[in-house]
Amino acid sequence: MHKSLLSASLFALALAAPLAYAHEAGDILVRAGAITVNPKADSSSVKVDQGPLAGADLGGKATMSSDTQLGLNFAYMIDSHWGIELLAATPFEHDVKLKNTALGAANGKLGTLKHLPPTLSVVYYPLDSKSAFQPYVGAGINYTWIYDEHVGSEAQANGFSNFKADNSWGMAFQVGADYMITDNIMLNAQVRYIDIDTTATVENNAVAPGTRAKVDVDVDPFIYMVGLGYKF
Repeated sequence: MHKSLLSASLFALALAAPLAYAHEAGDILVRAGAITVNPKADSSSVKVDQGPLAGADLGGKATMSSDTQLGLNFAYMIDSHWGIELLAATPFEHDVKLKNTALGAANGKLGTLKHLPPTLSVVYYPLDSKSAFQPYVGAGINYTWIYDEHVGSEAQANGFSNFKADNSWGMAFQVGADYMITDNIMLNAQVRYIDIDTTATVENNAVAPGTRAKVDVDVDPFIYMVGLGYKF
């Protein structure tokens, strides 16, 4: 008798339990977590483009450090398979270094810069509503706003000043997955590749008055994020 009642109760709970985990049309998803930008930073050689030494090729390369910040995703589901997503984050800060240039004083840390990488993507969830595991892929467009560039103290002592880097537009691609802990709370992990290209310039009047050098940098970072999300 007790076993029959227990079985009936479990069956009733199973019927009452939600059968669908998928994101549905009109759902709003908010995710937050640690996000790391890891630049590939493949650059041209450093060239003098202004001043009496214009045209000189100093060789070398530019590199950028990684940084981890608070990442935020906001997504709106068009239907159970398609959504529109915005990536945001607190500002990233990167050290910019030059190495192997012909001008020995230029090698080492040039300075730092900050950037914000808002990215708008269309995302696709292939699985049906019975799966608590919801992988997805996405593609979209990124605008990287670079600001607060400044020369480091050692580079300043060697005559460098007026460090600047251009903003960037580029394509963005991602793979990720949500795991639904409840109907509303999820674990999330995602990996992105973003096409970010910039041209950086810096002046050095100690070498010769009016001297400016530039370098083209394919930042092209891989971006990793893990965190929690909530479905409204």
